[in-house]
Amino acid sequence: MPQDLFNSSTRAPPGTRPIAVLSYHQTARPPRRGDPVRTLVLPPWRFALQMRTLKALGWTGLSMRDLEPYLRGEKVGKVFGVTLDDGYLNNFEHAFPALRAVGFTATAFVVSGQVGGSNVWDHAKGVRPAPLMGVEHLRAWSDAGLEIGAHTRSHADLTACDKATARREIAGSRHDLEQLLGTEIRSFCYPYGEHRPEHVEMARAAGFATATTIVSTRACVGDDPMRLPRISVHLETTLPMLVAQVTTGYEDWRRRRMHRRGPPAVQLAQQPGAAASIRPGASAP
Repeated sequence: MPQDLFNSSTRAPPGTRPIAVLSYHQTARPPRRGDPVRTLVLPPWRFALQMRTLKALGWTGLSMRDLEPYLRGEKVGKVFGVTLDDGYLNNFEHAFPALRAVGFTATAFVVSGQVGGSNVWDHAKGVRPAPLMGVEHLRAWSDAGLEIGAHTRSHADLTACDKATARREIAGSRHDLEQLLGTEIRSFCYPYGEHRPEHVEMARAAGFATATTIVSTRACVGDDPMRLPRISVHLETTLPMLVAQVTTGYEDWRRRRMHRRGPPAVQLAQQPGAAASIRPGASAP
């Protein structure tokens, strides 16, 4: 049975340390106030500053693939995960050079049915269209040593899908990207962070090595690799807060404190058949 991620900061074996996995979306000029996903659009200079600051403090940002030996306890170091959801073209234009400048790797979670397309899953919510990376961008990203991960075929809310559809979305996205890029796809991300227990097993059966949620705490050796937590970086996230989230137990403490007060806005469901994680009020695309 998967272990309780609420207590991850207390379960690290001796000699290991909890690992913050950061979740980003767009790196671009934020839209006007009132835009449904404004909080998930980070100015490129802010992203670059965050990476440079963590580098200066002696930390290294890694893709989910490169984090695997740390998550298994085979390596120990001052590392954190960098993930960017949906495969936005602006991440190739802005985040990619910023990562290469400091020698970090990262995982771009790509919607396989929209390669070279747009964020169509958001259009009905009033979110402005944003172009996604095409095949040439994905190949350049991968060739530079960064990772492409899968994010379903259509950015489906898996909790709203029947089992056959969910299986096609999960396993199909891995197959699609491997065929397209000619490289192994090891990492998966649940759209909106939402999933049920059967989706965890589908991701495992599809051959993924890790799968990530948006449960806001750090990952530890011993966590179920198919239900790894991530810390969402928002427009409102200050640099001191970001540094604290990566380098200290601040986020673990904050989450435990919220949990003691009552059901938090983002929680790991404990009831069978319930979604395993709930997105925050500013829903993550």
